[in-house]
Amino acid sequence: MGEKLSITLLGTGCPSVSTTRYGPANLVHCGEMTLLVDVGSGATQRLVGCGTSGAAIDALLITHIHTDHLVDLYQFIITSWHQNRDRKQVIYGPPGIRDFVDATMAVWASERELRIRWEKRTSLAAFDIEVHELDNEGLILDQAGGRVSVVMVEHQPVEPAFGFVFEAGGMKLVVSGDTRYCDNLVRAAQGADLVVHEVFVHGQMPVKGTRTKEGLANVAAYHTASTDVGKVAARAGAGCLLLTHIVPPDADRLRLLSEARAEFDGPVIVGEDLMTVDLVEGTVCHGNVTFALPSVKPGKRTG
Repeated sequence: MGEKLSITLLGTGCPSVSTTRYGPANLVHCGEMTLLVDVGSGATQRLVGCGTSGAAIDALLITHIHTDHLVDLYQFIITSWHQNRDRKQVIYGPPGIRDFVDATMAVWASERELRIRWEKRTSLAAFDIEVHELDNEGLILDQAGGRVSVVMVEHQPVEPAFGFVFEAGGMKLVVSGDTRYCDNLVRAAQGADLVVHEVFVHGQMPVKGTRTKEGLANVAAYHTASTDVGKVAARAGAGCLLLTHIVPPDADRLRLLSEARAEFDGPVIVGEDLMTVDLVEGTVCHGNVTFALPSVKPGKRTG
């Protein structure tokens, strides 16, 4: 039980609306902990889609305060109550997350009170929220056979922004959060069995009528280009690179793979919603298809 380390990509999209790539969210099993990283649009539906629910989540980890990573927060809270959650919510996030949670709960207070009076459910524990604001790197959870650490990444002007490192059963999983190429993340990801990283594909975002050239350049500047993302895995000596938070969500898959592989000799996987990678079992599962997790350790290109 305590050696479990896996990730299910609940949402591999970005702010752009997609019917196949929902908003950013990841389900991580680390030791005996069940964790949710971000809570983007559709996260609660995807939790149910992979056979679990908000009631099962031990802690919610927020990478940064951006709408696409947080928009389903209240849906997650109220739905977990509907799913008979009988314990408090625990949330870790950057400074400002406490105010965000308080404001979100306040907006829905009258509607929530009406539901509580009318539905007469057995527990109100789901509305008891313990918030931990993080302002430094380091270990935040060490229990139940798993360890979770936070690492600072570069997503300016959004500051701070976090990635997370998960360790259990002698394995290491790194989730980048939103970031441009970041040496600090590379250091934290040294020797990782799997790096799950965001990616931006140049030249494929719509411009006419929706983007100015300056605005598009600004978006590109705080994400990691598909031509650079392979360097992260290579310089970290990672076993495998899994791409998520794909900008734009309908980016050309073959081009994305080609550009990511140019700097990394190891395996690269383009993530899909509800794809599960189990590091202990060494498997990748998506729908009815399961295959062995490709890995190359050692022997990665060092850049």
